[in-house]
Amino acid sequence: MDKNKIIGLLLISLILILYTHFFDNKISKTAQTNPITNEGKPTTSSHRPLQEALTISNDQAGIFADAIRGVAKEVILENNDIRVKLTSHGAKVKEVVLKKYRDYEGQPLKLLDEQSSDMGFQFTNNQANIHTSQLFFHISNGASHEQETNSEKVVFRLPVGPDAYIQQTFSLAKQGYALTQNWEFIGAEKYIDEGKLNFVWHDLIRRAEKDVQACRNKTTINYYLADQTFKHLKEQTQQEEKQHIQAPIKWLAIKQRFFTAGILSNQPFETGYVMLKPSTQPDKIVKEAYVKLDLARNHLQAGQPQTGEFKFYFGPNTYQDLKSFTDGFSKNLPLGWPIVKWINQYLIIPIFGFLEKYVSNYGLIILILVLLIKALLLPLSYKSYISMAEMKVLKPTLDALKAKHGQDLQRVQMEQVKLYKEMGINPLSGCIPVLLQMPILLAMFNFFPNAIEFRQKAFLWAPDLSTYDSIINLSFKIPFYGDHVSLFTLLMTASTILYTWSSNQVNTPQGPMKTMSYLLPITFMFILNSFPAGLSFYYFVSNIITFGQQTLIKRFVDEEKIKEKLAKNRNKTTTKEGSFKRRLQDAMKAAIQNKERK
Repeated sequence: MDKNKIIGLLLISLILILYTHFFDNKISKTAQTNPITNEGKPTTSSHRPLQEALTISNDQAGIFADAIRGVAKEVILENNDIRVKLTSHGAKVKEVVLKKYRDYEGQPLKLLDEQSSDMGFQFTNNQANIHTSQLFFHISNGASHEQETNSEKVVFRLPVGPDAYIQQTFSLAKQGYALTQNWEFIGAEKYIDEGKLNFVWHDLIRRAEKDVQACRNKTTINYYLADQTFKHLKEQTQQEEKQHIQAPIKWLAIKQRFFTAGILSNQPFETGYVMLKPSTQPDKIVKEAYVKLDLARNHLQAGQPQTGEFKFYFGPNTYQDLKSFTDGFSKNLPLGWPIVKWINQYLIIPIFGFLEKYVSNYGLIILILVLLIKALLLPLSYKSYISMAEMKVLKPTLDALKAKHGQDLQRVQMEQVKLYKEMGINPLSGCIPVLLQMPILLAMFNFFPNAIEFRQKAFLWAPDLSTYDSIINLSFKIPFYGDHVSLFTLLMTASTILYTWSSNQVNTPQGPMKTMSYLLPITFMFILNSFPAGLSFYYFVSNIITFGQQTLIKRFVDEEKIKEKLAKNRNKTTTKEGSFKRRLQDAMKAAIQNKERK
């Protein structure tokens, strides 16, 4: 492993260390909560029922007094993917169950329920706060739901005066995770002060994963502006995060590690306020989210009926499902920086999706994925090995130069550049192939922690490839390492040391560089110990195959022929020099002459 290759790996290692240490903050279990005020800020603690803060008295209700009493009726809309329970108390979503998924306890996965989520319209009537989530609606025509050609539909209506009513219609397609809500305020605009109508959503985000810390670190609020700008609150923080959004909002999503609950409006929300903070129930609730979205007021101001359409997404963070929902919604699946994102989007995800159709064992899918990628990168691996072999052949000559010129580093550097030129060697040729492979390394670093496909998929001793495989649970916590021992991470570390040893046989580093080459695997062991077992297994298999490739290439590379080639290059008369190299050599000579004059 040559100097340039070690430097490249060291830089990547430092990036990963900074990422996991400075941005992977722990959520405090004793974090304080704020209340919801009339301006849209929290008034209840997380452990209290959400509805307590929104109770309306008879004196406050006014024209809506009759609607604050009633008997709630439930309606279920269901397809092959999702089960949505609606209630006439608020004409709202009461519970969402994702039928193809289970939580960490093996129970049906409830993305939200009555205890964790409350949503509805909010406005003032004669200066009294009215929340539709606390009003009792009638189910239209007394029917619980009606079957249509492509969807199930239920209609909730609330009369509020002569020829005035609020109506909300929910429909669910026969497949997929999108729930549509058509809403109408017909003749009711006169009961809304100043035409200010808001949609409010308070969500205590339920825990769905065994590794609650990893889930918490991936939970945030994302939103997409009408000008196609994507924004989000910080994920990995123990502080309360909030933003006042002063631009039209196309959609907003409460995004977890593997699942998302989002809302899209056919007419962008005018402005909004979002808040995300730690939970007082860290074992059950990941974080607490509060959203207030201001609806466009042009119709109300003109005295016209206010109507609109919301489309909710309650589903998994799978690329195709997110992408098909609406423009920009796939950004809820973090795939990395632009180059890394493109590799995931156009290479890794399509290959993985193809393999998933024919292979049911996800450990085997990872193995095949490694083989395909290694085959794709074989020319770069071959080029890197040849570069290391050339440097090994050249090493005695380079050592002689260092011994000849002692501590005169400028003279040594100039002689090295001259020697590289004579031999026809590009000193960066060993580093470039490594750097070209780094985007794929980082792509996997983003793909595995966010790939729901590995969730609760067992392989060998790992019951879940989406989280770490713990073979020993420690009674104490080791700084930067954790309170458990991951076997796949240990195997990855051992295989990296094996690969490093093999590389050092080709190009023998000395002193600190040799020590550094063996410290890098230990560094990655600390970084990856709490990462998904699937990622560690991928790196383990990748290292073993790389070692095998290196051994195979070695059989076809004759060092004597490399020596002959370099000797021929040195004997050739070079008549044309590159201007950059010529200027570099002239600068070095001038520096040495100035030093000698002094």
